[in-house]
Amino acid sequence: MKGWLRGICIGFIFLAIIVTGFFQTASAAEKVTVFAAASTTNALTDIGKLFMKKQLGDFVPSFASSSTLAKQIENGAPADIFVSADQKWMDYLSRKQLIDPKSRINLLGNRIVLIAPKDSHLNKVDIHKGFDLAGLLADGKLAMGDPAHVPAGIYGKAALVQLDAWRTVSPGVARAKDVRAALALVERAEASLGIVYATDAAISDQVKVVGVFPKDSHPPIIYPVAVVAGNNRPVVERFLKFLESPEAKAIYKKYGFTVL
Repeated sequence: MKGWLRGICIGFIFLAIIVTGFFQTASAAEKVTVFAAASTTNALTDIGKLFMKKQLGDFVPSFASSSTLAKQIENGAPADIFVSADQKWMDYLSRKQLIDPKSRINLLGNRIVLIAPKDSHLNKVDIHKGFDLAGLLADGKLAMGDPAHVPAGIYGKAALVQLDAWRTVSPGVARAKDVRAALALVERAEASLGIVYATDAAISDQVKVVGVFPKDSHPPIIYPVAVVAGNNRPVVERFLKFLESPEAKAIYKKYGFTVL
């Protein structure tokens, strides 16, 4: 009798292990991990919450500079979808065959703006070729994403070069790890001015936009999205499709993005 009971107990234990493993596998299959540019934090967080509310799957985001995320994906980080703030870093992964080229789309557009702390004496700056940005800064710092690799900084430097302002202001640039870090420097008044996306400026009540960079002063700001190679699971495909849904487009527009 004892042997019989022991056999039943062992059977239940093995069954529990099998069932637990099944649900863990099922849970993993229903999770989408999204690596996305820092500037998309608010919009994609809202979209992810809505995705989960509709019971389409679990949303796990990681937000940072596009360059940082691309390097992490290259090094094997478990991303399913990559949302870049520029074409450069998506092209980087494409050349290494780390994204599914058929899944790639241009999702969003944006603008870059000049911001100042809320209590700054500056209210409006006419941004044009030859404008005296160095004079406006005086001894202060200009916060921007590091132009060596951060898309917002790359766009910003391109604009300043085109407007003949980069040479005089480059010594005073505070190079941030991503655009949100640049925004934070201006919010704390640790930088007199900053260059960020219009969408970043819009979410902060501690800064004000004092100027908008002309569209022709820098390359078009485009956010491409693609599935990481080998990760075309149903939940990933659902999320990619959801990024183009009317509900998602309403959220992009709420935060000031242009829907492409």
